[in-house]
Amino acid sequence: MLIKGYDYGPLVAGERLLERAGFWSNHLLAMCRFTSGETRPEPEWFGDDGADTDALSEVLLDDQAWPAFRIPFEGGHSAVVVYRNLIGDYGTDYLLTQAEWPRTGNLSSYDGDWYGPGLSWRDLVHIAETPDLTAPGVHDTAARLLLLLPLLADDELPPEAQARVNAALTAIGAPETSAQDTADHLLRNRRPAARRRGGANSPLSGGSHQHNEPDSDESAVLWALNISRSQNDALADALGSRPLPAPAS
Repeated sequence: MLIKGYDYGPLVAGERLLERAGFWSNHLLAMCRFTSGETRPEPEWFGDDGADTDALSEVLLDDQAWPAFRIPFEGGHSAVVVYRNLIGDYGTDYLLTQAEWPRTGNLSSYDGDWYGPGLSWRDLVHIAETPDLTAPGVHDTAARLLLLLPLLADDELPPEAQARVNAALTAIGAPETSAQDTADHLLRNRRPAARRRGGANSPLSGGSHQHNEPDSDESAVLWALNISRSQNDALADALGSRPLPAPAS
């Protein structure tokens, strides 16, 4: 399995692992930070048990086969979650790809600490709900939302956010009796919104681009992903955002 510009290790398609017991607790427990006085997070929150979680952890962290989960959306774009099983440098990389881009964009990485801007709630939901059914990868909306949920970096959430995560959790087998509390816990432990370079918004923040200079590429996405103006506009279209304004003549 090849991801352009990402050649750090032996990638394998991981989508089949979504059906395995123990996957969701492995993927989401890291987002459930334990706070003194609260119930300690456990695999049962996601319908798993400790034995299944431990067994699947060995698969997810195999240094000879790095699972990658593709989340294709409009315009040939894909978000990709990669379990980076480099010995001595284990972590999870959240990538953004498109066949015509010069390299893969890194949305965030986690190796005990977070690096990278993440996604706003708006963009996370938009990607989850607009699968490209012609491309290989994960097409189920609930699974797409939960795969991307660790990326959430937003200061304010809409009132329906908890209900949406609750529904996704029950869809993947989390107990209905505790899914609401689990959803609340996950959302309360999200990261704050990224502070973007030059104060600019990008298509990944759901806004238009503002530049300090007419033909400047100060937007976060152009800077971080090194994509052309037309490629940026295509990404904005795929995310339902406004495209980059044309430079002043």
